[in-house]
Amino acid sequence: MAKQRISYIDPATVTDPDMLAEFDRSAKYGTPRPESHAIRAHVPPVFWAFANTWQNCFRDGVSDHSIKELCRVYVSKSVMCEYCGNQRSVKSAKQGLVEDDYLDLLNFEKSARYDERQKAALRYTEAIIWDLQTDDALWDKLHEHFSEPEIVEMGFFVAITMGQQRWLRTLNIDHHKVMAGTDASMAPGFETPDAMAASKESSEYWAKQRAK
Repeated sequence: MAKQRISYIDPATVTDPDMLAEFDRSAKYGTPRPESHAIRAHVPPVFWAFANTWQNCFRDGVSDHSIKELCRVYVSKSVMCEYCGNQRSVKSAKQGLVEDDYLDLLNFEKSARYDERQKAALRYTEAIIWDLQTDDALWDKLHEHFSEPEIVEMGFFVAITMGQQRWLRTLNIDHHKVMAGTDASMAPGFETPDAMAASKESSEYWAKQRAK
């Protein structure tokens, strides 16, 4: 693995009970898992700026969580953030999202897996990530399927997600390094260090396919 660029803050050294509670939550439920928190914890205001935004705009919020989850992983696969792309939202799984729903994200336009509402959100995400022109057709579809508060939240969420993932991918962090021993929110085949290593060696690993 490439050299890690910023050290992890050891949660055992954290004295703020609220920060410790957020670390515990991330170990139990993931998305995000503890490693990225352990980077942001170098600067507590940064830690809380992200944690609070993520709670308000991803786990909670006015728009459909599972649609935001698809947008999140679309970002991961687009910008090649393996750390984020190998996580899955537990809340989305409880809402019925299955692993096959993640497989065609980069080919969502041609895929039969996604309905028009999901495709509208993914087109919006695609436009934000790749600086595409947004025409009346895109906005008409967004307004057909979502309220203006939902459109605002999704746009802000995608922007925050894109920035975080583009940053995290430069740091070369990985899973099972901080508060290890849980498989919370890990994608199938990434539940343990050994399973993760085997999955990354596979020629079918999504990041290898994306690189091609």
